[in-house]
Amino acid sequence: ATTAPRIPPTRLALHHFDVNYSLQLKDLWPSVRSGLLCEQKYGALLNNFSLSTFVTQELELLNATDFVAEAPRKAQQWQRGAAAEETGSEESGSQERSETSPPLCASISPNIKCYTFPRGDITRFRPARPDTLGLLDYYLMDAASLLPVLALNVQPGDFVLDLCAAPGGKTLALLQTGVCGHLAANDVSLSRTKRLYQILQSYVPKEMREIVSVTSYDGRDWDQLERGTFHKVLVDVPCTTDRHSVMEQDNNIFHKRRTKERQMLPMLQLQLLMAGILATKPAGEVVYATCSLSPLQNEFVIE
Repeated sequence: ATTAPRIPPTRLALHHFDVNYSLQLKDLWPSVRSGLLCEQKYGALLNNFSLSTFVTQELELLNATDFVAEAPRKAQQWQRGAAAEETGSEESGSQERSETSPPLCASISPNIKCYTFPRGDITRFRPARPDTLGLLDYYLMDAASLLPVLALNVQPGDFVLDLCAAPGGKTLALLQTGVCGHLAANDVSLSRTKRLYQILQSYVPKEMREIVSVTSYDGRDWDQLERGTFHKVLVDVPCTTDRHSVMEQDNNIFHKRRTKERQMLPMLQLQLLMAGILATKPAGEVVYATCSLSPLQNEFVIE
C-alpha cells in the first residue's frame, strides 16, 4: 500500500488521452479509444529468406490476406470514388482536389508481404516455424509498423539508416525489400540492440547479414559519425507509444517517476530528426514516424 502508486500509469495515460485526443479527434475519438484498448492485432511479415514452402497457401486458407498487395487496388477504388464525387459542380470538385490526396501506393514494395486477418478478426497466427536452415518463416508485428518502411521507398543500391532500429521489425522489413546496398541499424539501448541481433540471426542468412551494421550510439550524435552518407533514413523515434501506455504497467512512460522524461520527448524527437536529416545525402529522403497520435510529437516536431 505504501509503495504502489495511487493512480496506475495506464489510467493516468488514458485520462491524458481523453482530455487531449478528444479535442484533437472530436467525434472520432471514441472509436480510436476503443481501438487503443482492444487486444493488439498482429500481421505476419513473410520472410523472403526462408525456404519454408506453402506458408502463403496456409495463411490464405485461414482467410488472411496480404494487405500490401491490396493497397494499390484500394487506392484505385479511392480514386474512382473521388472522381465520382468530383462530377458535381466544378467549384466543389476543385476544392476537393485541393483538400484531399490519394493514399500511399506508388512506393509499395512488391517484395514485402504481410498477411492480416479481416477487419474485426483478432485471430492469432501460429508461432513462426524454422525451415531446414533454422530461419523462421514469418515475423509477427503490428502491421501499421510497415507503413514507414513502405513510405521510405528504398531503391536498388540505396544506403539506408534505421536510426532507432530496435527491437528490429522495421530493420527486418527493410531487408525484405532485397534492394538495400547497405543498412545501418542503430539503437542507443544495448539490451534492445541484443534483441535486434537475435531477430537478424533468426530470420536473415549470414551472407545477407553482411550488408547490415548494428551499432548502439546515441542517435542524436549520428551526424558526427556519418554525415551526408545515406540515400534513405528512417527516424522511428521514442514516443509515448499510446497503446502500450494504456495497456501495460511495466516500463510505462506515464509513471510519475518518468514525468520529466515524457515532457522532454518532443525535444528528443526533434534532435533525432535533425540528426537523421544531416545524415542524409543531398536529395535523399527521411521518414519520421511515431507510435503516438499526439500532434506535439508529430506535426509540431516536423514544423
